[in-house]
Amino acid sequence: MPSVVLRTERLVLRAHTGDDIDAVFRGAGDPGVQRWLPMPRPGKAYTRADAEDWCLVSAPHARVSGDGQQWAAVEAETGAYAGSVGLTRTMWRASSTEVGYWMGPWARGRGLATEAVVALSRWALLDRRFERVELKAAAGNTASRRVAAKAGFTYEGTERNAMPLHEGRADLAVYSLIPADLGRDGTA
Repeated sequence: MPSVVLRTERLVLRAHTGDDIDAVFRGAGDPGVQRWLPMPRPGKAYTRADAEDWCLVSAPHARVSGDGQQWAAVEAETGAYAGSVGLTRTMWRASSTEVGYWMGPWARGRGLATEAVVALSRWALLDRRFERVELKAAAGNTASRRVAAKAGFTYEGTERNAMPLHEGRADLAVYSLIPADLGRDGTA
């Protein structure tokens, strides 16, 4: 994928840098994030070294390997780090990818995740000409499921016992967005 910067009304989505390490460590290590995402892997605490690896190695590697692209979501007005959003598990032949995200506790409840997901999914469908963007959230993660609905994704069903979390396995609610879901102006 090309390295791009995306802008929304309140966010700039750009590549992670070394300046983001401390914010990624605070945000990704937050119990609210850790409850629903198996970062770095189930049963292991998120460390500053994990944040450093994410910002400097793993996130850049996702783009150059073709798996997807990861963006730092920063507030346009202040430059404050809000969270991480990205495309992953990209299947080029099928023109399909999956959007994932997390927001730090200081950025939640303001619609920033939805704004970022809308920007990424529309970019994938309209600019990159993907045919499908998936969003998967732990079935019990009502906040993430609200993001999917507000961003115009359609609920398709549940993948049972599909994701390892720190406290066992979880079912995943599966959502999708396809070009036919969008109007001419890119809205769902």
